[in-house]
Amino acid sequence: MRLYSMPSSGNSYKVRLLLALLGRDCEIVDVEYQTEALDQARAQGRLPFGKAPVLELDDGRLLPESNAILWWLGEGTRFVPADAFARAEMASWMFWEQNQHEAVIAVRGALAYYPHRRALATPERMAELLERGHALLQIMEDRLDGRDWLVGDGPTLADLCLYGYTHTAGSRSGFDMARFPALNRWLDRVAGLPGYVGLEA
Repeated sequence: MRLYSMPSSGNSYKVRLLLALLGRDCEIVDVEYQTEALDQARAQGRLPFGKAPVLELDDGRLLPESNAILWWLGEGTRFVPADAFARAEMASWMFWEQNQHEAVIAVRGALAYYPHRRALATPERMAELLERGHALLQIMEDRLDGRDWLVGDGPTLADLCLYGYTHTAGSRSGFDMARFPALNRWLDRVAGLPGYVGLEA
């Protein structure tokens, strides 16, 4: 397999993390923002939606979208619950991650991190994202208060997909993570999983 991966992106990272946790071999093709490699991958038709990550299977089929890739790689593994309701609950967190969490937590980080986006980081915009992001992180805090994982008794794809941007919510996105003790304990649990690799690995 081959993964077209943006090294700085939490969406790409969560796929690399699952591959590492599963011990799966995969060629990694770095396609960072504003690089020739990204332009080349687009020109070659390797990025169907124009962005990374995309997993290229051994037979040449292309699978875009980070959570779809997680689902495909996770099928039949310990990261997908056997119970139908638990699987649906896992999916609900994964949908929430992309349509709520990522659109605030990741966006605030991107405005601060990427030079070509800093012009959009107005004080008003950053303040709005900060307020909304703290509210979203509180949803996770409430869920994790008194439990180890988002769904069931062990880590699932929901934990991995939400870890991608949550673990840099303080360092990159500027959120006050001291407000969220249960969330911080959860971050430590994910980082303690056998085979774990960090964003910069």
